Amino acid sequence: MKKRVIVVDDEKDIVELLSYNLQKEGFEVACSYDGEDGLKKIKNGHFDLIILDLMLPGIQGIDLCRILKGSGETVEIPIIMLTAKNDELDKVLGLEMGADDYMTKPFSVRELLARVKVVLRRSQEKVKMEKIITIGDIEIDTQMYKVSKRGVPVKLSATEFKLLQYMIHTKGKVLTRDMLLDAVWKDEAYVEPRTVDVHIRRLRAQIEDNTAKPRYIKTRRGIGYYFEDSI
Repeated sequence: MKKRVIVVDDEKDIVELLSYNLQKEGFEVACSYDGEDGLKKIKNGHFDLIILDLMLPGIQGIDLCRILKGSGETVEIPIIMLTAKNDELDKVLGLEMGADDYMTKPFSVRELLARVKVVLRRSQEKVKMEKIITIGDIEIDTQMYKVSKRGVPVKLSATEFKLLQYMIHTKGKVLTRDMLLDAVWKDEAYVEPRTVDVHIRRLRAQIEDNTAKPRYIKTRRGIGYYFEDSI
């Protein structure tokens, strides 16, 4: 099956150039020329890679990157960012937002294609490795939807499992209640923000030795929750 790539850039010549060369390499390509349209297409499609310009009409590329990496639906899609700016700060900011690679315009098409293949290969290797995730004394089987603690099975509801899995994928990042609602309860018509707190308490009761001093799921007072990334 062909890998699907979307190019989000407001420069039509660049979009056409990349689309043509990616298709020659056997990729299926979609195109978008502004941030809002790009977000809509990415949310409604199934893409293996995003090539994203930093400067876009509507939603800026850096903001779009943050939105995509903050959503459970799109957090795993690798992103290569493009920019006309040769500023170290822009590069660092893009990578901090979760971009997987970065290229400055003008760029070599051959080099970009090589980077596309490297990023996709890394992404595939990461998926294979993460079928079984071990953090501390917790093991998560993402295919069988099983969790164990020190070898003892932990019974979680489907929602608790999704919540744990998402927090692990975004470990170290502080997640607001709204971000967690969008990622875990996205298919439900209306859910109270406090529902997040209830499920966090239940999850802590299952995986923490001491819920008053949690090792894994921490609270950032007044903001939200995060999964400790230094275990």
